[in-house]
Amino acid sequence: MTRIQMTAGGHRFVAETHPDAPKTVAAFLKLLPYRQKLIHVRWSGEGCWIPMGDFELGVGYENHTSHPSVGDILFYPGGYSETEIILAYGSCSFSSKMGQLAGNHFLTIVEGKENLRALGVKTLWEGAQDVEFSL
Repeated sequence: MTRIQMTAGGHRFVAETHPDAPKTVAAFLKLLPYRQKLIHVRWSGEGCWIPMGDFELGVGYENHTSHPSVGDILFYPGGYSETEIILAYGSCSFSSKMGQLAGNHFLTIVEGKENLRALGVKTLWEGAQDVEFSL
């Protein structure tokens, strides 16, 4: 498994790629380093997301779930809602104004997990945070 560093909101995290999402992982690795804004979710509970509009990563569904655990990072390839990346920092049920969604679980936070709630709360109360994924 490849380890990816994620920095956001003054915190550093390390995530490992998920072996059950090889196409999503391979496509995402080609984007690194990836910089964007992380904002708080609207419908999904305790999570943050990166809206990606009509961006196409070129992958379909694999290892998809609607109920990520704390530290799980999902990639939603679009369809009913816009393409996005979502990170669960607490109780999360992935959905949009169109209803429940499922995203590819392709990364899992393995270091810094104790700071996820602080990142989520900061994003909720202070607004968008810069986020960077790198090798």
